[in-house]
Amino acid sequence: MKKKVFIIDTSAILSGKPITIHDAALVTPPGVSNELNPGGRDFHIFEFLKEAGLTVQAPSKEAIRSVQITAQETGDDRRLSNADIEIVALALDINKKHDHEAIILSDDYSIQNVASTLGLQFQGFLQKEITKKFKWVSRCPGCGKQFNEIKRICPICGTTTKNYLSQKEHL
Repeated sequence: MKKKVFIIDTSAILSGKPITIHDAALVTPPGVSNELNPGGRDFHIFEFLKEAGLTVQAPSKEAIRSVQITAQETGDDRRLSNADIEIVALALDINKKHDHEAIILSDDYSIQNVASTLGLQFQGFLQKEITKKFKWVSRCPGCGKQFNEIKRICPICGTTTKNYLSQKEHL
């Protein structure tokens, strides 16, 4: 039987809801602590979780790069913070251990979308999980050109692009 490892993101801490997970390890990447204001309520919750067994673990550079590439492919790269990327990368690293099973605990739909694309498990914390994978594209409101990859500025006319949902695929 594989040991379950829950990777928590910042939204789980910010929710203020108690995180009670039995028979599993709790892990988070360093980027999550960087998103919390030292001395604030949320930082105190984070410190309490660490005292209760939450460990902070950095993902490998290889896993981070893999997540960044996948996020570019799905169009979620604009929506993910560095901490979000670390969360998904940490799940990749943990799953490399044959006796461990990573589960991302997050309400962030972009994290869930990238995790789903990479074949990783996730659970919502306060909200229901996504049921479809999304692919985003950029479209220029100036010249109308659509780009399969996410672009911030249209290379044709220089207008700031907008992201649009290109396709949905059931999980």
